[in-house]
Amino acid sequence: MKNRIVAILEKALASCRLQGLLTAAEAPVIEVELTKDPAHGDYATNLAMILASREKKNPRLLAGMLSEAIADTEGILAGVEIAGPGFMNFSIRTEAWVKELTAVHAQRERYGMMEFGRGKTVQVEFVSANPTGPLHIGHARGAVVGDITANLLAAAGYAVSREYYINDAGNQMHNLGRSLWYRYREQMGHSVEFPEGCYRGDYMKELASQMVAADGDAWLAKTEEAVIPAFTEYAAGAILEGIKQDLQSFGVTFDCYFSERDLYRDNSVGRLLAELQEKGFVYREGEALWFKTTAFGDDKDRVVVRQNAEPTYFAADIAYHANKYQRGFDQVIDIWGADHHGYISRLYAGIQALGRSPDDLKIILVQLVSLLRDGKPVAMSTRSGEFVTLREVIDEVGRDAARYNFMMRRSDSHLDFDLELAKKQSNENPVFYVQYAHARICSIQRMAQERGYRTPADAEAAMRCLKLPEEIDLIKAVTRFPELMEGAVKALEPHRLTYYLNELAALLHSYYNKNKVLSEDQAMSEARLYLVESVRIVLTNALKLLGVSTPERM
Repeated sequence: MKNRIVAILEKALASCRLQGLLTAAEAPVIEVELTKDPAHGDYATNLAMILASREKKNPRLLAGMLSEAIADTEGILAGVEIAGPGFMNFSIRTEAWVKELTAVHAQRERYGMMEFGRGKTVQVEFVSANPTGPLHIGHARGAVVGDITANLLAAAGYAVSREYYINDAGNQMHNLGRSLWYRYREQMGHSVEFPEGCYRGDYMKELASQMVAADGDAWLAKTEEAVIPAFTEYAAGAILEGIKQDLQSFGVTFDCYFSERDLYRDNSVGRLLAELQEKGFVYREGEALWFKTTAFGDDKDRVVVRQNAEPTYFAADIAYHANKYQRGFDQVIDIWGADHHGYISRLYAGIQALGRSPDDLKIILVQLVSLLRDGKPVAMSTRSGEFVTLREVIDEVGRDAARYNFMMRRSDSHLDFDLELAKKQSNENPVFYVQYAHARICSIQRMAQERGYRTPADAEAAMRCLKLPEEIDLIKAVTRFPELMEGAVKALEPHRLTYYLNELAALLHSYYNKNKVLSEDQAMSEARLYLVESVRIVLTNALKLLGVSTPERM
């Protein structure tokens, strides 16, 4: 409906320009939004106020001019009202709203899906946790944000590739190998004192037990320096396999797992540094090599090669992003933890030095999650081992509840995860409330079948019967789904889906509690079946994008 109003305004603008009523060379972008107050109609635009500054005319006069130029050939408008300093408010005819349901039934599982991304490739990199321990709930939130963002982009027609960057180079991997070595020696009866920086969680004990079972005391005769590479390789491989299994249980899969070590094996980092040097973007100060990130808006230059001649993580990250673009992606999206906020400007500097536009990279920050248990926060620290894992959360509340609850806030907002609420089989639990709306409609449809009622093939009967304000509100919510989808994709804000579903489910339950869907009046019953089936289709499509199931019985 929103796009139809935009089209009406575009024609009105063209008509005014043709008549010489508008003279500015450049036509503005037309923005149409839902009104916040139903008393002001269904949609509103500030087009006249934007035109006023260009045309040097009173915005209310321009709004009146546009209103007179509107040609509503489809007959969807009940009225156009000029409000305040020059807003144009549009009211949609009831029959036009009801007729919109035809598209829902015709497109079914394709309803809300789009094509504007067709022909474009996008890579979404997310999770990318170091393979030094199991995934915790902070990683889990990033996994959901990344997975649903990728789902939304695919629904818009983009060719999407999901990637996990394995941070398997650097000092943390050496510490991982040492941690396993010390646990192994401990299990072989040696007294050990763990060095600073070691990983001491129970999972390290399990890995050590596996090594003892497989190799016995074969490693004890070797020096620490000699065993670290093998212990690192074993620990990283086992942990990564566990991460993959947990993600699969969470409904998250990847098209590619990319190893940081490969960037060193094939000299990608070396070639990147040589390219930056050739372009004059690096300089030597002391024993270190610095990248002129300030040339691209960063607040200070950054080290890319340390004094010990080791490349920094930043150097590898630029090389990694160069690799992404070399693979042909039009757009790259990184999902990062909020603690990486200070890293954003330097990475944008890096891709610009490669000759890419800043628009070719989008970074989504995911804020922290606070988990409460018995009213007390649960601390998470990979090195101390005192953390709540993704696996524990899935086992306790289930995949559906976990995924939905991680989407209950904007990704850049702090999230409190209430375990007890997530387990409740009541209306207090958002995912239960939404899934129950779907199951309730399925129950209505089973009862309708028993009575011999059928869902009509078209909207004609519905147009005659559906007149109640709550029915029109429900129809408006259902048919707003494509607009919601378009906005969520363009803003990269997957949380909009849960906000929308909460609203749609509330309207459905309220309607059901006030009105009998099935009655002795067959025509009315079948019209209402047409309506609730529209709701079910949209619930199914939205929940599928969230990776949440749609139970038919609850």
